[in-house]
Amino acid sequence: MLPVRRSRGYTRWFSWYSRRQFKKYFHAVRAFVPVETRNMQAACPVLFYCNHAYWWDGFWSQLCTEMFFRQNLYIIIEYSQLVKYRFFTRLGAFSLDRQNSRSAMETVDYAAARLAETSGKQNALWIFPQGVIEHVDKKPLHFYNGASSIVDRVLRKISSIYLVSVVSRIEYLEEQRPELFLSFGSPELVNRDVYDGKKELTVHMQNTTDRHLSDLKRKIIDRDTSEFQLLVKGAESVNTRVDVLKRFWRSGRK
Repeated sequence: MLPVRRSRGYTRWFSWYSRRQFKKYFHAVRAFVPVETRNMQAACPVLFYCNHAYWWDGFWSQLCTEMFFRQNLYIIIEYSQLVKYRFFTRLGAFSLDRQNSRSAMETVDYAAARLAETSGKQNALWIFPQGVIEHVDKKPLHFYNGASSIVDRVLRKISSIYLVSVVSRIEYLEEQRPELFLSFGSPELVNRDVYDGKKELTVHMQNTTDRHLSDLKRKIIDRDTSEFQLLVKGAESVNTRVDVLKRFWRSGRK
């Protein structure tokens, strides 16, 4: 297993680099984060569980952490990918090898220890329980038990943990470039005394994510995105620049 080797310098560089990439490839990046999610108690760790539909998924966890939270960010990346891009360990990433059961259990233990350890900031783990990139509208949604196994192990160490659903969609609307929409759910506090078990928790997260994705899709179709905050504004698309030139040309002829 490849552990975290956090570096402030790498984190600052990646913050600059990821924003640059978002500006280059997207018209806009927008996010909805409920007030109660922004105001979670720092003493209680949080597990953000996300759908996995895009190559970009690992990029925006850092962006959202900077914009909305004061947290120690951790993220799980497949071992085969992290071996190739080891610098992500400098940003809070550690590896998971599903082909090696002993290594997978080591990852679960490591994740639980990072979440349960004492810190001046909230400990936060971002995880994509689908395990692989799948189409955003693929049904039925399937989650592996890794996320619930981590929760189970955390609750052996401390009394409670937050769970927050996060879903994403990339859509082409009125602009040449696409827009990235991120939607956070309200935090659910899972307590040791009322915990139902790993299988039940996995099913609950699957169903919550499925409903959350449907809700986000409906809002985008209805153009009901007024509650979404603009995180990154990309360069103007060709169609927007052409419209500006047309207006300039018309005003010059008057």
